[in-house]
Amino acid sequence: MLFRLDAERAHALALSGLDWLQRLHLARLLVPAPPALPVRAFGLDLPNPVGLAAGLDKNAAHVDGLAALGFGFIEVGTVTPRAQPGNPRPRLFRLPAQQALINRMGFNNGGIDALLRNLDRARYRGVLGINIGRNKDTPNAQAADDYLHGLRRVHVHASYITVNISSPNTRGLRDLQAHAALDALIGQLREAQERLGAQAGTRKPMLLKIAPDLDERDMDDMADVLQRRGIDGLICTNTTLARAGVAGAAHAQESGGLSGVPLRASADRVLRGMRARLPQVPVIGVGGIDTGAAAAEKIAAGATLVQLYTGLIYRGPVLIHECVQALRARAEAGDAPRAD
Repeated sequence: MLFRLDAERAHALALSGLDWLQRLHLARLLVPAPPALPVRAFGLDLPNPVGLAAGLDKNAAHVDGLAALGFGFIEVGTVTPRAQPGNPRPRLFRLPAQQALINRMGFNNGGIDALLRNLDRARYRGVLGINIGRNKDTPNAQAADDYLHGLRRVHVHASYITVNISSPNTRGLRDLQAHAALDALIGQLREAQERLGAQAGTRKPMLLKIAPDLDERDMDDMADVLQRRGIDGLICTNTTLARAGVAGAAHAQESGGLSGVPLRASADRVLRGMRARLPQVPVIGVGGIDTGAAAAEKIAAGATLVQLYTGLIYRGPVLIHECVQALRARAEAGDAPRAD
């Protein structure tokens, strides 16, 4: 029924339905609780290593309903300092035969104030990541101001903070991944992170979410900056501008970021590349996980944790249980996720 609706409308309807089920204590009927598989990452203890990727709940309006599905951790956002509508509709397209999505949402969100109000109402007390970005009309020369504002505002609410400079749907954002720009941005954010941690008496890990379209030199430059600046972790990866695996499909020509199964190979390439360059930096693997086996492949490629989004759209909540079960079986065979 949902796939007969416009993709964005179906997204909103599904989340509203989940909220309703959670309030009636019926959400667990959708999927059995996943088995326990405790893991430690970024100094945080998680009940299992399967999380929700940012983008599905940008305004943190559905955290309790999503938590009832059994995620080991949840990441909300991307949130910007000021509310913005994002790009014109239609801006979300399904490619069912390829188990993929193309989106050009453009950081549509209600702004940091709205997100924090929603979190104040939420009952969830598990591991929560908050993904921050810059507003569309903020030039890159002032981007650090937006990220610093976001870091300061969400610090008390977040278990960890993710810096998103890799969305392809905000003009010029990926330019912040270049060596000099990245060095300047991460340098300022790391100073603010340590200062905020000292003031609050608790240090919050800071992660960087990167693109799957990086070449070897890009990864070398990025690793140099992140090693020197002491980043706490990476998320590999965001969506791709490439169209490998979807050529000729309906909507394949739409602009925006491609996610789902066709993203898996490039996301895994960057995951392996960055893990090799930064062996001590924990990585969250995301992109193309549609089965438990695919989640296990991310761990084998060097991820400590994994996140779901597009696979969840096509497979439903059962995918969470399947992924945890596959990783548990892998751990019982003697190949557990590494603790970072």
